[in-house]
Formats: sequence, structure tokens, C-alpha cells
Amino acid sequence: MKTKTAIDIFSGAGGMSIGSIMAGIEPILAIEFDIHAAKTYEANHPKTKVLQQDIKTVNPLEHTEKEPFILFGGPPCQGFSVANTKTRNLDNSNNWMFREYLRFVKDLEPEWFLFENVVGFKSFDKGKFAVEVEEELKELGYKTNSTVLNAADFGVPQDRKRFFIVGHRKEKGGIKFDFETMPKVKKKVTVNEALNDLPSLINGDKIGKTSYKIKNPTNQYAKLMRQNSKYAIQNFVTANRPHIIERYKVIKQGENWQAAKNNGLLKTYSSTKHTHSGIYKRLEDDKPSVTIANYRKSMLIHPHENRGLSLREAARLQSFPDDFIFQGTLSFQQQQVGNAVPPLLAKAIFDRILSYSN
Repeated sequence: MKTKTAIDIFSGAGGMSIGSIMAGIEPILAIEFDIHAAKTYEANHPKTKVLQQDIKTVNPLEHTEKEPFILFGGPPCQGFSVANTKTRNLDNSNNWMFREYLRFVKDLEPEWFLFENVVGFKSFDKGKFAVEVEEELKELGYKTNSTVLNAADFGVPQDRKRFFIVGHRKEKGGIKFDFETMPKVKKKVTVNEALNDLPSLINGDKIGKTSYKIKNPTNQYAKLMRQNSKYAIQNFVTANRPHIIERYKVIKQGENWQAAKNNGLLKTYSSTKHTHSGIYKRLEDDKPSVTIANYRKSMLIHPHENRGLSLREAARLQSFPDDFIFQGTLSFQQQQVGNAVPPLLAKAIFDRILSYSN
């Protein structure tokens, strides 16, 4: 059987490519502007050609042939994020990067495409952007469908909603992708299931490699994450100052910055008027995690230990396998984790796409 190939643009660290490989689709070209994310992609996908450059300067036909099985990617999302009020406007140049996505679809004519972005993309500028993108993709010869999916419904231990458009080339049959028939998990994976075998750590730990706390995985999720790993790697925790640790100590599972405020420990905050509910959130054992975005800046707290999440813990909550290695300084690594599409969410979409070929 001919190998089904993929092009990953705006690839980041490669979360969607990991999902495609899990499903049996081979990424042959990836494009990413950020040097640290591109190095991470290269380190984990040695068979894939990686271009670390501005996508506006790339002619895709100089690097690959027309008609790959699928093209996927998500243009920079800062301008669409509901959490980012500073750049949520039409003047942000990132808000127009979707046109580069359209150019790649036009030039490469993939059989399928998968477009991903933050939920705010759907409502941005009163829905103008989402409608425009989907209409232009239809004009390029695709039958499309779009929706918002929650990663927790597909085996990711995290409540994380993302917007997707999937299209199939009309010349290939024009299949309308059916999101409703994607199989969802019967029971959502919890924070405890995701993290309970990872090593105990303290504030500021930088442990590159160590044994798992539990020798054998106690659940299917941990088993899946560990299937190619003998050790827990990249157990890196940001070193927070003592007054922040004092705040952590008074916050119980499910509580957030309000608990610290109520205990008189937010006096250094000039204003809490715009502080959202995810700040200083201690994760709950028996539920999926809150959204893992820039978890260092959000000050997400380990469910039992008075510290922030380690890089490996955040990667677990995103469904990155334990043998996935992030490159760059810790802050860049943390951002790569937070920006990624969870591999298991991507895999669920790719599995459904492949089912139409069977």
C-alpha cells in the first residue's frame, strides 16, 4: 500500500505530526518559523524535512510534489485567542497568516486538509474570519465541515477546546467529513491517571532523567505514554520565589488565586480585576486538567506538591509521549508544550479521515 504523506505547516513542536504518525500518516515536510520549535521538531522527526523560515518566503513546490494525502496546520493564534485582549484586533499581522495556509492548499492540492485554531477564531470579528476561510477553501475545490472539539473527549487528560475545519477535494469525491461519528472515550482521563507515576519533585528541580515513581503503569493512559520509555525525562520545574510558594500552600485542589487573596497573600498584585479563573489553579486529581497554555505564566499548581508543573507533567497532560524531547531553554520548551495541538486529539481526526479510505 502506498504511504500516505502529509505536509505540516505552522508546525510548532510537532503535536499534530505525532498524531499523524500514530494514525499511520507520514509527515514529509514541516515549516516552522520559531527556531526552538523547529529544532524540537527536527529532533523528534528525523525523517521529515524541516524548513525553519518565514512561510511567506516558501514556495512549497520547490520542496515537495503536488497532491500529498493531507496538509495540516494552524496559523498563529495569538490574535484570535479570547484570553489575549491586547492583540485581538484586525491590525495584528498574525490574524492574516491564514492566507498563507490558503496559498499552500491552492499550490499543493492535497486530497485532504485539516485547519486548526483556537476557539476564538470562530467568533473573531463577529465570525467573519471563520466564514471567509471556509468559503475560500470551498472555492479552491473542497467540500468542508467545521466544528469545535474538546481534547478530553478523545483521551487527552485536559479540557482543551479547539476549532477545526476539515476538507476533502471534490475531484477526489468531495466527502463531507463527519465530526459527529468520531468515537469519543467513555470515561475521560484524569489528572491522577496522567501524572501519578511521574517522579515527586520540588520547586526549581532540573532533573533530566530519573526513574518513574511507579515501576509499572497503573492505567492505560500512562502505559501509552511510557511505551517507548524506560525513564522519566525532562523533569524541569520553574524556580518560583518563596512568596509564590506560600500562595501555593493555601490553595486546595480546584481553587485558584482567590484562595490566596482571601488569605492576604496577593498584596503584591496591583489589581486582580482582570485576573482569570485559571491563574494559580491547583489541578484536581479526579478530573481532566484545565487548559495547558502558558502554564508557567498561569502558575498552574501540581495537585499534591507545592510547586508548578514540570515540563514532563505538562507534556503528559497534552498527550506527548514520554520519549518526546523538547529543545531550547525551559521557557521556550514550556511555550512549545502550551502551543501544541494534543497528539491524541489530532490522531482521532486522522483516524476518522483514514476510515474514508478503507
